[in-house]
Amino acid sequence: QVQLVESGGGLVQPGGSLRLSCVASGITVSLYAWSWYRQRPGKQRELVATILNAGRTTEYADSVKGRFTISRDNTQSAVYLQMSSLQPDDTAVYYCKILHHWGRGTQVTVSS
Repeated sequence: QVQLVESGGGLVQPGGSLRLSCVASGITVSLYAWSWYRQRPGKQRELVATILNAGRTTEYADSVKGRFTISRDNTQSAVYLQMSSLQPDDTAVYYCKILHHWGRGTQVTVSS
């Protein structure tokens, strides 16, 4: 059974940083691309960033380019999202996804 567990969310002030982690079990992560999504209050879930299986190719939503960095460690079955220059509009539940498997999400709140 595939399980994805996110961590690292929390409350941060505008301009601050957070690093999210997602650890997988029950799947050989090195074979697949991995993505982070988020769902902001009152909005649909949206793709934030994707990293391909070898880790050399990444893609980002325009809204986070230059502020967020996705990375992965296949030896740890983990994917990360380094978020900097956070703004209130980044407040959301952040989810990791691999194939059709989703984690339960981690809440990020950006507020002063």
